[in-house]
Amino acid sequence: MHEDTIFALSSGSLPAALAIVRISGPSALKAVQTLAGRVPPPRRASLCNIYNPVDEGLLDQAIIIIFNGPDTATGEDLAELHLHGGKAVVRAVEAVLSDIDGLRHAEAGEFTRRAFMNGRMDLNEADGLADLLSAETEYQRRAAINMAMGHFGQQIYNWQEEILKLSALVEAELDFSDEDDVDDNNIIQMQQMLEKLSSSIEKIANQPTTNKLQEGINVVLAGPPNIGKSTLLNALVGRDAAIVSDIAGTTRDVIDVAVAIDGVAFRFLDTAGLRELSDDPIEKIGIDRARAAFELADIILWLGEEGEGPVHPQLVEIDAKADLSDIQRKSEIAIQVSAKTHIGIDILRQKLLSLSTILLPPLDGYALNQRQKTLLDQANLYLADAILSHDWIIIGENLRLVRGCFDKLTGQSHVEDMLDTLFGRFCIGK
Repeated sequence: MHEDTIFALSSGSLPAALAIVRISGPSALKAVQTLAGRVPPPRRASLCNIYNPVDEGLLDQAIIIIFNGPDTATGEDLAELHLHGGKAVVRAVEAVLSDIDGLRHAEAGEFTRRAFMNGRMDLNEADGLADLLSAETEYQRRAAINMAMGHFGQQIYNWQEEILKLSALVEAELDFSDEDDVDDNNIIQMQQMLEKLSSSIEKIANQPTTNKLQEGINVVLAGPPNIGKSTLLNALVGRDAAIVSDIAGTTRDVIDVAVAIDGVAFRFLDTAGLRELSDDPIEKIGIDRARAAFELADIILWLGEEGEGPVHPQLVEIDAKADLSDIQRKSEIAIQVSAKTHIGIDILRQKLLSLSTILLPPLDGYALNQRQKTLLDQANLYLADAILSHDWIIIGENLRLVRGCFDKLTGQSHVEDMLDTLFGRFCIGK
């Protein structure tokens, strides 16, 4: 339990209709007593006048809610002051709180950090909460809230239970068998159980991570000059993000535009037109950057001649300028679009959404970040060593290392620098 008590504005920016100031720690109830002259009943919204204890001047008329620890969000005594949302009101209340012995202004993420330290959430739930606060699309929100609600934590708990059972079996073998008398049947049974556990972990670890979910799916528009890439980009994002001109080679650099389609984040990249011969050194640089963008693309929309696009697993043939009748059409595998008349634009968006299901975590599931995936991969390496071994001591040691990975995932074994990085993602008051 922390000795000091923290406070901060936990609602939105001011001015606003309401402002909520949270107070957490051993002196939270003392702070309420100082301001209101009484401590209202817990978990009931109470209307109170709050005063400056120095000059007894009225600060505000507020709703105060008290939560007695440890059954609170932070695991400590917690109070909420629901104030009128004027800047001067909040400043005056915070000034009084600062003068109360044992109280100080909270640092970024400190409320959530205390919740973690007091066992009110594990590290994965804290990760999910951070992602939830920064979510901008529906897909991001769903994945984040599933993580914040402890779905991944429950999965880790199930794995931990299985590891403990296996470790107990290993200990029994070490206690009751001779070192020179290894029962092959018992080893085979252990290997089968380890393989089943490894398969379960691998299934989760191999799902797409949060990277694409948060940064967006990279969709590169590619083709020769003056084929309609910039016009198509503008139609897809719904605004004039790229310059459109009849002059070939207008696009010299990669144009990056972020947009959400049906709750999925995409990054559309308009590239310079590809051609072998160009006397313009700037255009040559643009073409080199276009080819480099292909390497980072999740999806390529190819507007050039059919079959001449770059080799890519998610290349979509686009038959552009479908409104014109005097140009040669591609085969039926291509999506016919006209950025000017919007023919096929909705079909193309649905195609992108369909491909996104391959690149993103399940819509009803959670997404791992790189830290979580790395620890699961490491756990599976230890399991692989255990599976290959016929030595119960080596198997037991590898199972101990797997438990260590799980402890790091939940935060039972943690490094302060990593915690500082995580909780630094939160705003003041969270």
